[in-house]
Amino acid sequence: MELETKLEVLSAAAKFDVSCSSSGSNRKNTPGGLGNSHKSGICHSWSEDGRCISLLKVLFSNQCIYNCAYCVNRCGNDTQRASFTPEEVALLTLNFYRRNYIEGLFLSSGVVKNPDYTMELLLKTVRILRKEYHFNGYIHLKAIPGADFRLIHEAGLYVDRMSVNIELPTNEGLKLLAPNKDKDSILKPMNFIKNTIATLKEENKIFNNRQTFVPAGQSTQLIVGATPDHDLRILKLSENLYKQFNLKRVYYSAYVPVVEHPNLPVKSSPPPILREHRLYQADWLLRFYGFSSNELLDEDRPDFDLELDPKSSWAIRNLNQFPVEINKVDYHTLLRIPGIGVKSAQTIISSRKLCSLGYDDLKKIGVVLKRAKHFITCKGKFYGKAHNEISIKDELRSNKALNKAGYTEQISIFTYFNNVVYSGMQGNYR
Repeated sequence: MELETKLEVLSAAAKFDVSCSSSGSNRKNTPGGLGNSHKSGICHSWSEDGRCISLLKVLFSNQCIYNCAYCVNRCGNDTQRASFTPEEVALLTLNFYRRNYIEGLFLSSGVVKNPDYTMELLLKTVRILRKEYHFNGYIHLKAIPGADFRLIHEAGLYVDRMSVNIELPTNEGLKLLAPNKDKDSILKPMNFIKNTIATLKEENKIFNNRQTFVPAGQSTQLIVGATPDHDLRILKLSENLYKQFNLKRVYYSAYVPVVEHPNLPVKSSPPPILREHRLYQADWLLRFYGFSSNELLDEDRPDFDLELDPKSSWAIRNLNQFPVEINKVDYHTLLRIPGIGVKSAQTIISSRKLCSLGYDDLKKIGVVLKRAKHFITCKGKFYGKAHNEISIKDELRSNKALNKAGYTEQISIFTYFNNVVYSGMQGNYR
């Protein structure tokens, strides 16, 4: 098979994996080397559906011994198969980099023969890039669950970030849709990567070494909508993953029905893109805003309101805590006000040391007053409407237009193509 055909097949096969990121590493160039993943060496360019386009994103092989029902590359699916060699991936990466098409490589693979064999091929690829071609650009590598930890350890010395996809929120879901996989085979390499990162950091402090192991940390991906799990269960899992394994990111991927299976949603069902977006917003609240999963959802409300963002939904359910005076409340409380993000909260804290802030001042700072006005007072004055749940919900929902497909439009982050909604990942969520 021609190399160009392989690239076409294997780049298309990789598009459903969203757990790639091009930031977080500080690997610098070396004399005689090629590439640089230090800040200026990695750009943050995203495609219109929110996927990172600064990396060469391919599968090493779409051949796989597993038969996961949700996966387009499962062994039981009739699809065109292809595999690279380590040398081919290395040369493709270099040629794309020299043409300024990419800033690095995102490399995953189906499981060929067995996990160890596949991990050896991936390890050989990154070793060639680093050792033979002295490539110092960004590399994100998928660790293969079930592979020997020695292989994962050596690969981690060459790459900037690793990820082990947890795929589904529950062990029951894995048994139903991916019977060849189990929770332990996924969590064990996550724990190994976490412990190795921590151990090497301590050794470097003691022995003044400069050896790095996965310096940009690890991430994972969850498929949303392939199983009937509620948002609460997904969010609780993400919360525990952040706490237990120090993950940099949990990525959420709306299930795209590309194959038919009796245990999967029907193929004609649209991907739950808006639900994915709500989970990203809630994930941001967990990581940067001091919320917990139990605050955002509970057994009575196990799923997010698709018409309101998670912070607004929480604030409406807790109206007894509002309105608050913008010139008096602490930073933690400011972060819980809808329409106020991390940067605007920091600006409010620093600005009000000089003078009391008024309503117009907040607009200049960047506060989204259409949401915030229902939950704050400025110099004692309330600018919202009647302070009750129904009127606030109606007001907030009236600010959101419905597109032709009936989805709620969320700021400018959504783009519609042929009645399908594509969403990007949230930045400074407010």
